[in-house]
Amino acid sequence: MATSIENVIFFQIERTNKMARQKAQKEFDRLGLGITVDQWVLLKILDEEPDISQNELADFSSRDPASITRTLDLLEKKELVNRIAISDNRRQHSIGLTSAGKKFVKENMKLVRDLRRKGIKGFSAEELENLSAMLRRIQKNVV
Repeated sequence: MATSIENVIFFQIERTNKMARQKAQKEFDRLGLGITVDQWVLLKILDEEPDISQNELADFSSRDPASITRTLDLLEKKELVNRIAISDNRRQHSIGLTSAGKKFVKENMKLVRDLRRKGIKGFSAEELENLSAMLRRIQKNVV
């Protein structure tokens, strides 16, 4: 007897992620933030990890370097990030938030926190810790 795709844990993880991203994007669009969820993720990483290289940003966000380049181009045009050449490596840049980027992240953190809270509503702290530990274990297994 074949297992239904709906019972496959990776399908459930992917589906949950897509649903959460779609909900967040609808809210971003409704509020006129002018960015995508993918752009927000990079802004938040840069807020937490200032002045990292583009390659490190790609690794940290689990996205391919070409996609990171395109997204950074858009964020740079919006004056939310800047690229600073690394002195001993002309091919790499240090990426950081501009003052407008820092302000944008700070102003929109409450919205993002509220969206996250809605997604985990009804879970106990222990359940969330267990889920997080299980997801990290899956991540470790698939590396």
